[in-house]
Amino acid sequence: MAVKTIWSISHSCGHQADRDLSDRATDRRTGFAEWLARQECTACWKTAKNESEQDRSAWLAARRAEEQAEAEAWSEQYRMPPLEGSERAISWGVCCRHQIMTAAYAALVLEGETSEAQWERVEEAARTVSRAGWWIDQRSSEPEDLAELLQAATDSDRATENPYL
Repeated sequence: MAVKTIWSISHSCGHQADRDLSDRATDRRTGFAEWLARQECTACWKTAKNESEQDRSAWLAARRAEEQAEAEAWSEQYRMPPLEGSERAISWGVCCRHQIMTAAYAALVLEGETSEAQWERVEEAARTVSRAGWWIDQRSSEPEDLAELLQAATDSDRATENPYL
């Protein structure tokens, strides 16, 4: 007598399903059927997966809104000017600027040897960079490099100005 290929599975969610296990080796069908019985059925698994993805999406949207609000409050507190660019680039740039500046402050002032007076000069230079894309491009830079990056940005801004005006 041949080993059966269609198995009636009672899933952990309480649903019953007939599964064709003919694609499994004959000696592995019983073990696989037992494993299937400990799992939710496909429909319940997909529903749970979709709900968890929706929960994750809602959590992520809330987290991004929280980060955005925090970055905007920080920008206002430290008198950072509005950024220029597309609406999407501006919101991303504000967050990037906040992350870059707070990481640099922690590394240079709190943990490093930079004085508050020196940091104020860095902040002043940061206020002159208003292109959101620049802040987005620098999001992976090292905090210790911020002063040099700002210097390069302000030098290139002066170099591109029309000397005839």
